Amino acid sequence: MSSEQSFGRPCARNCAVSQFWPAIVVFIQILGLTLALPQLVYGQQGQANRFLLDNVRVIVGDGSVLESGALLIEGSRIAAVGSRSELEPDLSVEVIDLNGKTIMPALIDSHAHLGYEGHTSWGAENYSRENLIDHLQRYAYYGFSAVFSAGSDPDALAFEVQQAQLSGEFPSARFLFAAGMAPPGQGPNDQFLTHAVALEQKTGQRILYGVASVEQAIESVRQIAAKNISVIKIWVDDRGGSQQKLAPQLYRAIADEAAENGIEIYAHQQYAEDMPDLLEAGVSGFLHGRIGVDLGPEIAQQLTAANAFVVPNVGLGELRREAIGADQFLRASLPESVAARLGESGQRLLKPNRAEAREAELRASFGHLLDANVDIVLGTDAGAVPDHFFGYTGHRELEIFVRLGMTPMQAIVAATSKPAQRLGLGDLGLLQPGYSADFVVLDENPLADIRNTRSISSVFLNGKMLDRADLAAHFVQ
Repeated sequence: MSSEQSFGRPCARNCAVSQFWPAIVVFIQILGLTLALPQLVYGQQGQANRFLLDNVRVIVGDGSVLESGALLIEGSRIAAVGSRSELEPDLSVEVIDLNGKTIMPALIDSHAHLGYEGHTSWGAENYSRENLIDHLQRYAYYGFSAVFSAGSDPDALAFEVQQAQLSGEFPSARFLFAAGMAPPGQGPNDQFLTHAVALEQKTGQRILYGVASVEQAIESVRQIAAKNISVIKIWVDDRGGSQQKLAPQLYRAIADEAAENGIEIYAHQQYAEDMPDLLEAGVSGFLHGRIGVDLGPEIAQQLTAANAFVVPNVGLGELRREAIGADQFLRASLPESVAARLGESGQRLLKPNRAEAREAELRASFGHLLDANVDIVLGTDAGAVPDHFFGYTGHRELEIFVRLGMTPMQAIVAATSKPAQRLGLGDLGLLQPGYSADFVVLDENPLADIRNTRSISSVFLNGKMLDRADLAAHFVQ
């Protein structure tokens, strides 16, 4: 499949596209020392860059770490990883001493909804090519290499932006997207649904595929397959009685036809009790974990047996009760008026209270997933509701993972190699030879405190260092 034909998740060839870019030398401050780092600028002509980052903690992404390692970059790829003594680059390679900093793979968000968030407003009127790029660049600013937008994008426009990003037209996280499927005129939450339908009418492009019969289900999957969209997101949720729940005979027909066409099915399910039948139907993963008392050891074992992944999505409920506008990590990417609106108030507290009983339920359920070795992957549902922001929420979700029982290393794996594997991104999520040079340089060690993923010194995508200051200057306007 050529890159020109691929929709949704980039195919294997897209995942391996080599993007070689020019190099210039810039100077940045690292622990008070002025060091030369190659900053690769999009759109200029010149030689492919070659440099070695030395004396740095390397978190590989698979659960292993090199406490004093080195990373050799050639063009857009990682050429070698190991100790300095193991790597012998020629004299033309610039060696940069990072003086004890930490490098980890760039993060991946496996559940988001791009395009609708406008920061001063939310809705279909904000969805545009420019806004999609803005959202992808916000992800990059926060150290993300890819994001999966789950069933809410007009397909032709999404494909256009995806291909522009892959060709190097602008620096950003990679854009992946899915087709959405539910009963006719239903699916996303009632507010979101209104805007998704309006956007379909505005663009004349397909977003949601409504199915009311087995025949419609099969035909819709075939239409999606013809567009080379490789993931279908299904909604199995009656939204508290305001919508119709996708019936088992329909999602089984969808899953069967999808399997025939090499398409994966990801589910938004209403309750944990929906999971077993969806697993039997052939669903690959769940974009809402429904973590709690109903997700016990039996369902966890069923998830493992079916090799299905789970996106817990706990932060979606938690962060709306918190005064996130007071968090400097978020304020750096928001206009001041927006940050002020999200500050401390009767609805948003600096330190929201957590009910002990609920917290115990979450920890127990999360523990069942860990004990069963279920693939837990990072996803945030960013953009699905107003003020649930791109990139920032991913770091906050990792903090929740650790609070509920993961080690920092497990959380990092859940945000790097696990989502890369699940989303078919064969060259992301690990710091290994041949992989894309997508990584984050941190001032502090996230293995000591997961909040140290916030200590971003620099972000590299395709071997090029982002100008984060320039991005932030545009974000706050």
